[in-house]
Amino acid sequence: MNEQDSIYINPTAIADEGCKIGAGTKIWHFSHIMRGSVIGKNCNIGQNVVISPDVVLGNNVKVQNNVSIYTGVICEDDVFLGPSMVFTNVLNPRSAIVRRGQYARTTVKKGATLGANCTIVCGHDIGEYAFIGAGAVVTKNVKPYSLLVGNPAKQIGWMSEYGHRLSFNNNGVAICPESKEKYSLKDGLVSKIKS
Repeated sequence: MNEQDSIYINPTAIADEGCKIGAGTKIWHFSHIMRGSVIGKNCNIGQNVVISPDVVLGNNVKVQNNVSIYTGVICEDDVFLGPSMVFTNVLNPRSAIVRRGQYARTTVKKGATLGANCTIVCGHDIGEYAFIGAGAVVTKNVKPYSLLVGNPAKQIGWMSEYGHRLSFNNNGVAICPESKEKYSLKDGLVSKIKS
C-alpha cells in the first residue's frame, strides 16, 4: 500500500488540488481542504471543517466538528481542536474593506488543547501543552502548560502533558497523578523534569 492509499477522504468532502495530506489522515463529511494547506500524518479532520489556504497542521492533529482554520494558523504536532472552536485571522474586520495579506499569524504549539467553543483572537501564540477551557476567549499569548478559562481567558493553573491539573509543592515541583511525570515551576514558567 502506498501513502495515498492510507488517506481516507469521505465522498462528501473536498480536497483541492495543491493541498498536501499525510499518510493515515482521515477527512470526514462535508469538510473542505483548500489549495496550499498542509496536513500531517495521522490527523483526524471532523465533519464540516474548513482548512484555508496555507494552513499547516502537524502530525496527529485532531480537529473536531465545525471548526474553520483560517490562513495564518499553524498547529504543531498532537494539537486538539475542540468542537466548534474559533480562530480569527484579522483583528479589525470590515465587510467593505479587503484585508487579504494582513492576516495575523497564530501558532498553536505541540500538544495544546483548545476546548469546545473557545475563541482564539489572532496574533497570539498558544504554548506547548497549554489547555484552553471550553468557551474561553484568548486575547493574549498563552504560556506552555497553562490552564486558561473565561472571557477574557485567565490562567487558573497548570496542566501536565497527560492532561491533568498540576499542584506544585513549596519547592516548585509537581507530579502528574496518572503518568507520574515530574514538573518544575520556576519564574512563572513550567517545564517537564527529564527523568
